[in-house]
Amino acid sequence: MIRRELPDDAEAIRAVTAAAFRGVAHSAPPAEPGGDPGEATLVSRLRDDAGWIPQLSLVAVEDDVVVGHVVATRAHVDGRPALGLGPLSVVPHRQRAGVGTALMHAVLGAADALGEPLVALLGNPAFYSRFGFVPSASTGIVAPDPSWGDYFQVRTLTQYDGTTGRFSYAGPFDRL
Repeated sequence: MIRRELPDDAEAIRAVTAAAFRGVAHSAPPAEPGGDPGEATLVSRLRDDAGWIPQLSLVAVEDDVVVGHVVATRAHVDGRPALGLGPLSVVPHRQRAGVGTALMHAVLGAADALGEPLVALLGNPAFYSRFGFVPSASTGIVAPDPSWGDYFQVRTLTQYDGTTGRFSYAGPFDRL
């Protein structure tokens, strides 16, 4: 089942995120030596940021256990509202079983229902293209870091009006 995050889910989400990114080559460095991957700390920091949108922090639950999480937070394209997606995390033993796909469909549907214009993320094009993400350059959205190339992707939603410009994530992303 996919549902909104509840206050009691915070520790389980941190554990899922840490497990999903531990040892992954492209993971953000830990906030402290030997600590959890940076993505686990990022989720905690995002909760305390003005960009937090509770309706877009979703968990996958199996047998009352959180096995996955996705979050989208307020971002901007040259000052206009947008969403930054991530991290998307699934516990290792449930990866490649459809949990991440279910979370992606749920968060994109929720974002569209809230009237958001677009979602951007940094990730593998081979995975995210199946959800309609395209390299940001093809939409005129400029990545925060040009070296990201085609890994910085955008998915436009129903309310997209053709906005172009430089994308900026919620503040905690700058601390990774």
